[in-house]
Amino acid sequence: MSRRLGAGVRRPAGRAEPPAVGDPVLPERSPSLVRLGAAGSGAGAAVETGGRWGPPVVRRGRWLPWGAAGLLGLLAVLAALYAAYPIPMADLVHREAAACGLDPLLVAAVVRRESGFEPRAVSERGARGLMQVMPETGAWVAGRLALRGYHPDRLFEPAYNLRLGCAYLAYLLERFGGDAVAALAAYNGGEGTVDDWIARGRWHPRRGAEAIPYPETRRFVTGVLRDYRVYVWLYRRLPALWHAVRQAGAAAGRGLGAAG
Repeated sequence: MSRRLGAGVRRPAGRAEPPAVGDPVLPERSPSLVRLGAAGSGAGAAVETGGRWGPPVVRRGRWLPWGAAGLLGLLAVLAALYAAYPIPMADLVHREAAACGLDPLLVAAVVRRESGFEPRAVSERGARGLMQVMPETGAWVAGRLALRGYHPDRLFEPAYNLRLGCAYLAYLLERFGGDAVAALAAYNGGEGTVDDWIARGRWHPRRGAEAIPYPETRRFVTGVLRDYRVYVWLYRRLPALWHAVRQAGAAAGRGLGAAG
C-alpha cells in the first residue's frame, strides 16, 4: 500500500485529534509526483499533480541543462571558426573567381594560405599581393590576357592581383586535366617542377598531396585543401542546411494554419 503524505506518526485507534480551530481540513490527495516514462528513469519530466488545489506543474527534465550547454558549445565553436575563416573582400573574390570559372571558396583558401588576405604581403622570394603572384608570372599572365599597362607594383592592387592569380590557377587546372592537387602544387612549386617530378617518377597526383616531395609545397597544398573543406562547410553546407530547416519550419507552420 502506498504511504500518504504526512504518514509516519502512529496514534492509537479511536483517539485521532481534531484539527485546530481555523486549520482547513485537507482532503485526500493523489501521490505528489507522477513520473513520465519508466520507473527510476532520470530522463523524463516530473509532473506535480497539486491534488485538488491547483493545475499540474511540469518540471523540466534533467537533460535540458546538458542540451543547453551543448548548444552553447556548438555556437561557440561555430563563432570561432567563422572568426578564423573569414572571407574579406568576398564580392571581389567571387567576381574574379567566377570570371575564370573557379570555385570562389577554393580561391579564398588559396588567398588565406598565401597572404592571409593582406594586399601588401611580400614573400622572401618576391611574390606579391593577395595570391602571392611572382612579378615574372604576373607579366606572363597579363600578356596572355592582353592586359595593358602591367607593372609589378600593380600586384598590390587587390582586384588586379586576383585577376592575374585566378587566371594563372585556372590555366594550371586546365593544363593538369582539372587535377586540383597537381595545379596547386604547380602554383606553389612551379609547373616545370611538377613536370619533372612526374617524369622522374618522384611523384604523381594520384599519390595525393601527402606524397609531394617538397615539404613547403606539401604543406601549402594540404593546407589549401583543408581550408577549402572548412570554407565549404561554413559558407555552403551550413547555410544550405539552415535554409532547408527554415523552409521545413515555414511549411509546417502553413500546414498548421490550414488545419486550424
